[in-house]
Amino acid sequence: MRNSLLKFALAASLILNLAVITTAGYHYYQQSRSWVTPLGRVMEKDKFLFEELFLKPEQLSAMKSKAIHFHGEIDTRRKKIEQRRKELIALLRADNTDQRFIDAVIRDIGSNQEAMRKMVALHMLEIKRALEKNQQQKFFDLIEGAMTRSGSAACMPKDGAF
Repeated sequence: MRNSLLKFALAASLILNLAVITTAGYHYYQQSRSWVTPLGRVMEKDKFLFEELFLKPEQLSAMKSKAIHFHGEIDTRRKKIEQRRKELIALLRADNTDQRFIDAVIRDIGSNQEAMRKMVALHMLEIKRALEKNQQQKFFDLIEGAMTRSGSAACMPKDGAF
């Protein structure tokens, strides 16, 4: 009887562990196949908002190469901001909090977010220059529509890119 109970517990544990590992793997796979724009829009990896503009092949090629470089820079900055936020939480958790350190971390987060917003705006201007007039209108309509759906105040501080 005891032997049967142990076998059942082992089998149940194995099934539970397999389910957890499978679920974690599935979620990791799903996350690695997509990214979220600062407008809260989920897009497939290596897909960009400007691809909805029906660009000419030469426009698309030029814009993709710029966007890939841009996203690399944005991801680096986003990781730095995430690290500073973790540092801020650690400072806030500490028994002996030093307001000067907290203020410095907050200022650093803010300046990095501001630099990121400037990078995004400059990138958008760069995209605009590469587009024809009707494509520019459609591009900003896409951005405005996404901002309206997700809330413009929430989109820029999320540290993302177009």
